[in-house]
Amino acid sequence: MAPAPVEGPARHSTGSRLYPRVTSFRSRRGALTPGQRESWERMWPTIGRQVADEPIDAAAWFGRDAPLVIEIGCGTGTATAAMAQAEPHLNLLGIEVYTPGLAQLVQRIEREDIRNIRMLRGDAVDVLENMIAAHSLTGVRVFFPDPWPKARHHKRRLLQPATFALIADRLRPGGVLHVATDHADYAEHIHEVGMAEPLLRGLNATTGGDADSARATAPIGFERPVTKFEDKAHRAGSAITEFIWGKIEQ
Repeated sequence: MAPAPVEGPARHSTGSRLYPRVTSFRSRRGALTPGQRESWERMWPTIGRQVADEPIDAAAWFGRDAPLVIEIGCGTGTATAAMAQAEPHLNLLGIEVYTPGLAQLVQRIEREDIRNIRMLRGDAVDVLENMIAAHSLTGVRVFFPDPWPKARHHKRRLLQPATFALIADRLRPGGVLHVATDHADYAEHIHEVGMAEPLLRGLNATTGGDADSARATAPIGFERPVTKFEDKAHRAGSAITEFIWGKIEQ
């Protein structure tokens, strides 16, 4: 069955699909190693795609019908791979613009024969607007998004009211949004904006819920593997703030 048309705001009318006019990520450059390039050429045509206008038929792409979870900004894929292996019953879709990071994940997928990961290279908001149908996601994970700490750059932060509304629309009832940040100011912003989204209810202490109770019935796990990035934040004394919301049952 063909995927349902994706409803939502129109995509950016200026800038390329990969680098829209205002982005929530920093453009980083880096060359692939020969081994990464070889793995990429073997695996990417099957497990990777560029952002596009066509809605995703997840069941066809993954070769099975399973709950779909998106990770926005999967980086080098350390957490993505670990969570995919811990949750083999889920289909995990990582979104990232940094090719060397994606290439590291491609290598790990091939080396460890991980079957339940697919990847999109492009802007996450573009993906959510144009490739994901309403009420189709079981989970959305956003771990350590760029805080854009300078006040003049705050508009570039990914987690704005419009993005929360878009994520909430794409989640199915009971679906989970899990966010983590090590930046105190961004944490305050995320809390304020997330708590104002009427379709979401708190599932952990930070959001006014009870994680122990919510965990028993949640469709995805609340645990995250500690990445090198997070370990570095811990050593620097930065507090990690976790936000977990569930979409209200309508």
